[in-house]
Amino acid sequence: MKVSVIGPGAMGCLFAARLANGGVQTTLVDHRADRAKRLSAGGIRVESDAGSLTANPAVATAIPDDQDLLIVFVKSHVTPTLTLPPGIPVLTLQNGLGNTEALCSAVGSAHILAGVTHEAAMLDGEGSVTHTAAARTAFGSWTSCPTDAAEKALGAAGFRYEVTAAPGQTLWEKVAASNAIYPLTALLNIRNGALLEIAEVRQLVRDLVVESVKVASTEGYRFAYSLVEETEELCHKFPQSISPMLQDIRAGRRTEIESLSGEIIRRAQIAALPVPRTRVIYQLIRGMESR
Repeated sequence: MKVSVIGPGAMGCLFAARLANGGVQTTLVDHRADRAKRLSAGGIRVESDAGSLTANPAVATAIPDDQDLLIVFVKSHVTPTLTLPPGIPVLTLQNGLGNTEALCSAVGSAHILAGVTHEAAMLDGEGSVTHTAAARTAFGSWTSCPTDAAEKALGAAGFRYEVTAAPGQTLWEKVAASNAIYPLTALLNIRNGALLEIAEVRQLVRDLVVESVKVASTEGYRFAYSLVEETEELCHKFPQSISPMLQDIRAGRRTEIESLSGEIIRRAQIAALPVPRTRVIYQLIRGMESR
């Protein structure tokens, strides 16, 4: 099968390398021609506790014809600018809210698979990735898109995945945790596990998750377990992980705060629901980006 992975960041490189290593005809799509040329020549290297992996997926600046699946890993602010071919299943495993709706506008909801991945990776340099945590990926059809192509690809790559009938709820479950972990680790310049070591910070994590859950409830979502406990468990399970937002701040890149706190604030305003802590961390991260 033929799969294009859009976006050469840490997750895009990780998935492209694993897919290519699993025998999938893989193309990594990068909008920058100079970087695409270097990635094509040097390949992708993945370091993990399981050892080293070197793969050589094709690298291109445009999506090739006759693809069976597109996997989107670009930053959320890039999503609305993508030009995607029609009629091909599109799987978004991006962070935050709003990506699915933007992709539906581009190709139609009947071609969209939406979900999350809890795999964790750091980009050490162009085409060089450290896979810091192996975890599950969950996705499902947004409306009526078949999941078989995505299941076949992820299975060939050796990823642990599950198909959900409620991808919108799956997105909110991760967003509730991410909206607490990502901004706070970026603001405090600490790894995930350290959030639980200071009582005041741990309480703020809990308060931020509660605000997210309240906003999700205005959209009809109910959760069978405590997302506060789930968020704390993620910090316990992956204490050394460096969040994507902290990686972005350290590298001087634009963060995805708009698709997390910003999107939660916008949705809370529609419901006339106050989210004061989320608003403060949004303002602080925006301030850090402006420095």
